[in-house]
Amino acid sequence: MQKATVIDTGLDFDEGRLSRRWNTDMVVVHHTGNPYDDDLSAAELNAGHQSQGWACIGYHFVIRKDGTIEKGRPEWAVGAHAYGENSHTIGIHVCGNFEQAVPTDAQIEALSMLIGNICYEYDIPLDAEHVVGHRDTIATACPGDNLYSMMDTVRGKAVFYQNN
Repeated sequence: MQKATVIDTGLDFDEGRLSRRWNTDMVVVHHTGNPYDDDLSAAELNAGHQSQGWACIGYHFVIRKDGTIEKGRPEWAVGAHAYGENSHTIGIHVCGNFEQAVPTDAQIEALSMLIGNICYEYDIPLDAEHVVGHRDTIATACPGDNLYSMMDTVRGKAVFYQNN
């Protein structure tokens, strides 16, 4: 299996305010959805979430435009990314507004490899019930039409990365 490289950017957060996730059976994919097509780092997202009173960034991983994967919230912790579903999910943030822009090829490859790794590690089926866009959990446009329309491709590539 090909293993994704995840960069630990050393985010500052209050670990005492986080809860442990005991069950992991779903991956939720997000986009930024800002009015412009951004490329915010995990540190920038962390600062924004903390300014809202959160313990830290809500997502477990951030995928930049160049395909770099940055570590967000500790993987063991309950996320803050999909209301009502955080206790059993891992959240992946893909930088950009995918109502306007299209994810880069590097982002799609990184997302696919990361999902393949996560699903292997947690024994999560690589299907549309377990690897979802945020809109599959709540009424939202997230992760944007241009990324959401690629979810079957992402899941297929994730299977490839698991098998190679």
